[in-house]
Amino acid sequence: MAQASYSHHAISRRARIKYLRRSVLMWLIFFPLVVVIFVPVLYMITMAFTTEANQFVVPIHWIPQPPTLLNFRKIFADPLLPLARWFLNSLLVASVGTTVILALSSLSGYAFARLEFPGKRMLFSLLIFSLMIPAAITLIPSFLILRSLKLLDTYHAIWWPAAASVTGIFLLRQHFFSIPSEMEDAARIDGAGRFQTFLLVCLPLVTNSLTALAIFSFLGLWNDLFWPLIVLTKQIKLTLPIGLLVLQQGSYIQRGLAFAGAFVATMPVLIFYAIFQRKIIAGITTAGMAGR
Repeated sequence: MAQASYSHHAISRRARIKYLRRSVLMWLIFFPLVVVIFVPVLYMITMAFTTEANQFVVPIHWIPQPPTLLNFRKIFADPLLPLARWFLNSLLVASVGTTVILALSSLSGYAFARLEFPGKRMLFSLLIFSLMIPAAITLIPSFLILRSLKLLDTYHAIWWPAAASVTGIFLLRQHFFSIPSEMEDAARIDGAGRFQTFLLVCLPLVTNSLTALAIFSFLGLWNDLFWPLIVLTKQIKLTLPIGLLVLQQGSYIQRGLAFAGAFVATMPVLIFYAIFQRKIIAGITTAGMAGR
């Protein structure tokens, strides 16, 4: 009895030592990454609340001395910098664009997972192959098509190119595959049509994937600079990332104002991620666990 107790204690001790070594190794690997990511964000927050005269003080005062809201007052009060309007523009672009992506990706993913139609496998293979095509190759053709459709300088020029989300289609297709077909059969026996089955039975079962896709799509549209810079020209229609460029040009080349604008653009995204962090992780970790 005493020998069994000693053996159990030795095994438990070895397990604790192994766990401790693994934890130390993880800290050694990930702590430098956390520092590299977190320090620039902390620096941005500090400089946003620092007066212009103290922007170049060495060593850096990570707690502003004294803290000030003057930078924010300037960027929101300047009539030549409609920052509030740019913020609302970015919110509109990201929200509507995300809704369109979710609608089309869920419908397409369900069709590829559950429906049979001629050329399905070839069409899906072409979609996957398109992921290997650099975005720069499609830049000029997309611009010319939008110009022919007279959609330039409108938000439609941002929404519809982004709507064809191959990644979203693939992600949701994999999750629709994981749903037992018996659940759909039971719904059809109860009199539900194909669209009702999709909307009321299948769609609620892929909530984690939808949430993850929604967040990544929202963040991508919110932070996008390159494409809106090409298709939007009127100042009143600009999005927030383009507005931040204005803060760094001409008479607005003031570090305090630029960091204040970056703070306004970044904080909603960080808060958004903090709220839905569990959903993001759940959607990603289960993405490849089902399907064929």
